[in-house]
Amino acid sequence: MTAAGAPAPPACAADFAGWLRGRAPRPVLTAALLLFTLSSIRAYAKDRTGIDNAVVVRAASTLLEGGSPYADKRFLYLPGAVFAAVPQTLFPVRVLFYAVPVVTGALVAVGAVLALRIFGVRADSRLAAAMAVGIALFLPFHSLVFLGNWTAASAVAFPAALLLARRGRWSGAGAVVGAAIALKPMLVPLLLMFFLARRWRALGWAVAIPVGISLAAASAMPRPGLFFTRTLPFLLHGQDAYARPYDASWPAVLPRLGVPHLLAFGLAALVGAAVLCFARMRWRGGGEAGLRLVECASLLMLAAFVVSRPSFLNYALVVVPSLAASVVERAAAVRSVWFWMPLVPQLGGVPWPGLDTAQRHAFRDVVMFGGLAAVLALTAWRERCGSDRGVTVSGGDYSLCSAAASRADSEVR
Repeated sequence: MTAAGAPAPPACAADFAGWLRGRAPRPVLTAALLLFTLSSIRAYAKDRTGIDNAVVVRAASTLLEGGSPYADKRFLYLPGAVFAAVPQTLFPVRVLFYAVPVVTGALVAVGAVLALRIFGVRADSRLAAAMAVGIALFLPFHSLVFLGNWTAASAVAFPAALLLARRGRWSGAGAVVGAAIALKPMLVPLLLMFFLARRWRALGWAVAIPVGISLAAASAMPRPGLFFTRTLPFLLHGQDAYARPYDASWPAVLPRLGVPHLLAFGLAALVGAAVLCFARMRWRGGGEAGLRLVECASLLMLAAFVVSRPSFLNYALVVVPSLAASVVERAAAVRSVWFWMPLVPQLGGVPWPGLDTAQRHAFRDVVMFGGLAAVLALTAWRERCGSDRGVTVSGGDYSLCSAAASRADSEVR
């Protein structure tokens, strides 16, 4: 028993977490980093890289030439992103071809290290090496480095904000979220986390920074109103036939399975609202501060991925590293085998007949987002009901720790 009278965690659970936190052997760490690096530059085998980044750079070039960035319907970011991309216009296309995948991979690596720090895990730990290997094999990572999508900025900002909040620096967390939103409005759902935490100053920073940057940037560009008359309608309608097959949101995937559009949107809204309720439940459930922040914030993001259009494969890099890092906490949802099931189809090299084409990959992606949300929601529900949170199989509690405990009991008897 602990000093507070609560049962102490099983010894093997503590040993498992301690083993993961321990320093990885240098050859293992080197091999993991090499695999991560090779996976980052695999995009060099393609004729083009940084396709999504090129859209933002093209918008910045248009601005420098006196045009409106929003004349291009594929530029979907806020005005601040245009000025953030201006430095890239100074480099030749060939330099960007080689640089963008490396920079994108480096940003994901930084985000993974920050995710580990939320739980006090060192960057040269066994868990860090395992995460490097896992990310290297993760198809959303392949997509991110190939496209050079600015989701990479959110992949850093998400754990950075949670780490600051974990350390009590909520205003700093709000500033990080606000700066990320100014580049790409992906982390807007995290505004609800500040609301749940009643951190009004942090919420103010998270709102004021993107609003201020956007207004200042819009005032310095011609025809900023095209964002509302051209870009926003294009985005809300799920973009066009080129991008729609890659969209993994329910309003985009369900109609491809024969569900009427209105019904698909209604189902998505219902499920999204339910996930938000579970996020609130998880926040009120308390527990270890870092785990509470990560699981609640991930539920908020997954609720948006279910409903919002578009919702692409690489969005998973925002939440999955932080969730994976939480495995060192005994009560973490990621210790359930069911958490990893939706991620298996996202491993590179695993064939899925009929779903291997890029246009049909969204059917796997919707399972990933929905499956992760379901596991986290069930964990929050079980936490509220006071049940023990462990690895579950067929409704029964099962883990390496419970198996070891059962053997110990039988030996005593």
